Amino acid sequence: MSATTTKPVDRVLGAVERLGNRLPNPVILFFALLVLVAVTSTVLAAFGATVALPGAKDPTAVRGLLSADGLVWFLENMVKNFAEFPPVAAVLVMIIGVGVAERSGLLETVMRVSLARVPRWLLPYGVAVVACQAHVISDAASIVLPPLAAAAFKAAGRHPVAGLIGGFACVGAGYAAGFTIGSLDALYLGITQKSAQLLPQTASLDLHIVVNYFFTGASSVVLGLLGGFLISRVLEPRLGTYDGARPAVERLLPRQRRALVTALLVVAVFLAVVLALWLIPGGPLRGKGGVLVPSPLLTGIVPVLFVAFLLGGLVYGALARSLRGGESIASAMTDAIRNMAPYVAMMFVAAQVIGVFTWSNLGTFLAVKIARGMEAAHLTGFWALLLLILIVSALNLVIVSGSALWSLIGPVFVPAFALLSLHPAVVQAAFRIGDSATGIVTPMNPYVFLLLALVRTYEPDVRLGTLMTRLGIFVVPFLVAWTAILGVFYAFGLPLGPGAGITLP
Repeated sequence: MSATTTKPVDRVLGAVERLGNRLPNPVILFFALLVLVAVTSTVLAAFGATVALPGAKDPTAVRGLLSADGLVWFLENMVKNFAEFPPVAAVLVMIIGVGVAERSGLLETVMRVSLARVPRWLLPYGVAVVACQAHVISDAASIVLPPLAAAAFKAAGRHPVAGLIGGFACVGAGYAAGFTIGSLDALYLGITQKSAQLLPQTASLDLHIVVNYFFTGASSVVLGLLGGFLISRVLEPRLGTYDGARPAVERLLPRQRRALVTALLVVAVFLAVVLALWLIPGGPLRGKGGVLVPSPLLTGIVPVLFVAFLLGGLVYGALARSLRGGESIASAMTDAIRNMAPYVAMMFVAAQVIGVFTWSNLGTFLAVKIARGMEAAHLTGFWALLLLILIVSALNLVIVSGSALWSLIGPVFVPAFALLSLHPAVVQAAFRIGDSATGIVTPMNPYVFLLLALVRTYEPDVRLGTLMTRLGIFVVPFLVAWTAILGVFYAFGLPLGPGAGITLP
């Protein structure tokens, strides 16, 4: 690619990088937001600001944090705000289970086996479909899957860079899709739950970790097929012919195969027992009155998934000899938690921001004002969701952390859209789209530079602008296709997950 082609791209990327570099650490960002919320709530309270909620007899007054009552409340609730912040415990529990499964080698082996026997013509589609499920291993997916995809392409006589870039693009642009459930889903849900509590009409909703499951499952199939087409028909032809020799295929050791089969069988039996206790009439995991939704299974899905990952990791690690004794198991758990230290620090401050939003009624005040503004502009229904997708897609270029971004905007948009009669589940689904599609073309994504280093092992002279151009192939198609899928769910009123519709009851 010529320098004249890459220069405009480089200028745009440079501007995004400079803007992103000026943003403080997310912890500092949330602390600044906390100060802003405190000052704003106090000023509005001083002017007697109130807001009328639909169905409420009396107007709701904004309360100032920088007042005697506000300071007393903050002292009494600072620890409670963090201790009861839903994302923290759910994410850490999931991370412990996933950490054991990852350290044992189970998750990487599953990915290797998933791609090992895919026919040459089907390989791009196999890579894309697997990539759209890969958020189950969190950010490790951006490190593990692209090199595996490159090796699979090279072994099949196809261009390894197509597998490398295509695998990375489908992991990132389809990051929040999939039939798989992981810590990302727990993270999103916890913030959505806390944001929904800002309004009386959504505070009692039954929100669980699979509220978007039907939507994300369907999305992963469509995006997988689309990603495979883009890799095979658009990306790979632009790379030319690869003349490198095919490497010897790295086969699993016999004990690894036995460990994989046994681990998957144990997990399948465990999940079958759980489903039986939910599906059989009178089962203990059914809800009140014997209903399937809501039920203890859905509200307790995080412990179920924790046990599934833990069981699979322990069985595989024992039989494959990758986990030796209790010390290595404990090390896998503690390492997984240690890696979450920045997240915990960020969530501590985020919990205070959302707590103050709730107590001061500032979140409710802003939500009502935004909802009325959107109604006046006739931005309701699907048009409102489309606007949210575009806003999140733009913000995602400079705030690549999904937890940070959803913590910032969730407490405003979840109640605002609820006042437009949109269910929190559909707001979360719209956020998933914007939070995924554009993340692969921002210099603020550290894994982009890892990908650049990997690509340079095949093409030493490749530049960042060239890489971004190749990744950009996936952004608009994924954004349009995923938005269209949400449009189908919206148009036909399809449930996004068990018991989670498009509009509020």
